[in-house]
Amino acid sequence: MGRILIVDDDAALLRLLSLRLSAEGHEVLEAASGEAALARLDHELPQLLITDLRMGGMDGLQLFEAVHRRHPLLPVLILTAHGTIPDAVKALQRGVFGYLAKPFEARGLMAEVNRGLAASQALGANIPLEGSDETGEAWRESMLTRSPRMQQLLVEARMVAQSDASVLIQGDSGTGKELLARAIHAASARARANFVGVNCGAIPEHLVESELFGHVKGAFTGAVRDRPGLFVEAQRGTIFLDEIAELPLSMQVKLLRVLQERELRPVGGERALKLDVRVICASHRKLEDEVAAGRFREDLFYRLNVVCLALPPLGARREDIALLAQHFMATLSQRYGKPVNGFAPGAIELLMAAPWPGNVRQLHNVVEKCVVLATGPLLDSGLVQRALSNQAGEMLPFDEARRQFERDYLTQLLKLTAGNVSQAARLAQRNRTDFYALLGRHQLEPGAFKPDA
Repeated sequence: MGRILIVDDDAALLRLLSLRLSAEGHEVLEAASGEAALARLDHELPQLLITDLRMGGMDGLQLFEAVHRRHPLLPVLILTAHGTIPDAVKALQRGVFGYLAKPFEARGLMAEVNRGLAASQALGANIPLEGSDETGEAWRESMLTRSPRMQQLLVEARMVAQSDASVLIQGDSGTGKELLARAIHAASARARANFVGVNCGAIPEHLVESELFGHVKGAFTGAVRDRPGLFVEAQRGTIFLDEIAELPLSMQVKLLRVLQERELRPVGGERALKLDVRVICASHRKLEDEVAAGRFREDLFYRLNVVCLALPPLGARREDIALLAQHFMATLSQRYGKPVNGFAPGAIELLMAAPWPGNVRQLHNVVEKCVVLATGPLLDSGLVQRALSNQAGEMLPFDEARRQFERDYLTQLLKLTAGNVSQAARLAQRNRTDFYALLGRHQLEPGAFKPDA
């Protein structure tokens, strides 16, 4: 049974709904207006909100917008007359959980109520968490979804957050791996300490150890002062190692030692420092495949992969496309000072049908382009179509472009030296060990470039 807030300026209908839901064993809260409902939400949080669409003063959609900003996980059902069903459908596109056309049967009402309560329970929308706000919702405020698959993932993430177990997040580029890591941190007892994000693929190989573990003054040329390193910065908090598969094998050994001993020694340092850090890693590649190929240490894999969470691509959670697009439109219109307030007919359908190989990041880019180029309050289908068409010619993200350049550079070196690794390493001004590690990272075989290959 659940706690349900009903909002309607029709006293008779408000009473009828209250009696029906009370008879089913639910705890019912009543409000005769949108303003009164917001006042109740200041001190009581229900598991479901049911509101009429047409009311004097604040209407149901305005109420939803206000509630959604404060309590993004609270499911909202809208009651609508037959003549306003198109308005209700538009409301669904803006993130409303569902609607019921009046007059409705008791069976239909209870089916929607049970569906809303189930979603609320799955997301833990009304369960306070230590370290978050009093409603317990702030931990995942950036993870907007109505996808059952994502909801289940968030349930697992919240359970994992209550322990200090290492977490491996796997998913395609642009699916939101760092957002999920931040959500886990926010739901944990470490929420008041630092969350430190590190992209392992973006740090030059010769600086990785110093960046992660710090160094002391004089440890190497250019070390003009002590530097604590990112692990120390994350002390008593969480460190997020993104693209962990890019970590060189030599550093994988050192990371494993740090995780096993729970202490580290800065480069050039003499004393070991005790660590109290929760480790979350992520990769767009399957680490099992990297282990099988010899590019990732098996013992480190098992140390990191205590709990594995797999983020689905956007194409597998299409019910979230409209919700995310509306959210991006609202935030971007504020950022750019554009009076954009919705999508024109057909525009959302184009977004829903697109393939989204770049996932949520690509959707954000498309909506941003539309908002920037918008000349009116609505983003029309032509604007969306142009933004989608231009995606194919856009520049790659920095990390992908860097990896592509690195592979092309190594390929050219091997062609130039006919597969002679020693000569290629000299031209690249790298030692043979590092050069072999680079070749392994990109799965390049020197023998394939020899004249007799």
